[in-house]
Amino acid sequence: MNSVEIKGLTKIYGSNHALRDFSLNIPKGQVCGLIGPNGAGKTTAMSILATLLAPDGGSATVNGYDVMSEQARVRRQIGYMPDFFGVYDNLKTTEYLEFYAAAYRIPVSERSRLIGDLLELVNLADKFNSYVDLLSRGMKQRLALARCLVHNPEVLILDEPASGLDPRARAEMKEIIRHLRRMNKTILISSHILPELAEMCDSIAILEQGRLVTYGPVEEVTAARQGTRILKVDVTDKLSELLEFINPKPGVVSVDGEAGWARVTFQGNKNDQSQLLKEIIEKGWYVIEFAEIKGNLEDAFMAMTGEGE
Repeated sequence: MNSVEIKGLTKIYGSNHALRDFSLNIPKGQVCGLIGPNGAGKTTAMSILATLLAPDGGSATVNGYDVMSEQARVRRQIGYMPDFFGVYDNLKTTEYLEFYAAAYRIPVSERSRLIGDLLELVNLADKFNSYVDLLSRGMKQRLALARCLVHNPEVLILDEPASGLDPRARAEMKEIIRHLRRMNKTILISSHILPELAEMCDSIAILEQGRLVTYGPVEEVTAARQGTRILKVDVTDKLSELLEFINPKPGVVSVDGEAGWARVTFQGNKNDQSQLLKEIIEKGWYVIEFAEIKGNLEDAFMAMTGEGE
């Protein structure tokens, strides 16, 4: 069963198509990463799923409930965390969560235990009576995530939850999301920190100019770099001459030597690859390493969105 089903979503602002026939299915209990350049339509798609924005075409359901005709039911299914933190002044962490527990009509008798459990889950138990305004950005982000969980939703929609966090705070957020995944929550998450996103997600969807470029398991997306692979060619000396020698060879798309070795974007077959190595050796270079670099999510993103051009 799919927790989230999106079919042909379209959203238009004047002459700008924020979403163009966007379709996506996320199975129950999976974590899906949504990535794309700024303005690709990520926040628009999430806002529609959160029932905060009406599409101009297409449809979407969350756990079988339509985001347009069954908004109240959808809101019971989701926990939505936008890319900004909003709070009333002079509230303590417990008061902040108490407010949202009341909004979701959690019985008064259950709120104290619930709030304690949520603060424990997001590693804020020691901030039980702290004022929200005095928390660090990372703590505020974790508190916002706790807020999303007040009503125990099955689906989480997280828009840039690690934005602006330092490495330690990002690691803490990443571990919490992994824990939620073990709780069988379905999670749609957007982020610009691609290596960490790849570690957390089961699948990746890449958006560009409102269109879905690719969607699939992380391993498939990182491997599908439009038929290209990256070769590392390391030699003992004369690197600049090597770059000039390699550049016109069959299958070579581009070469770069900034890392101290030749990084070759290659579209040839295995025979072309073997022939390239043979010619390098025959020309007198001592080869330290000639290997294919395993693709990563950042490489896939750059290749499929044209960001590297």
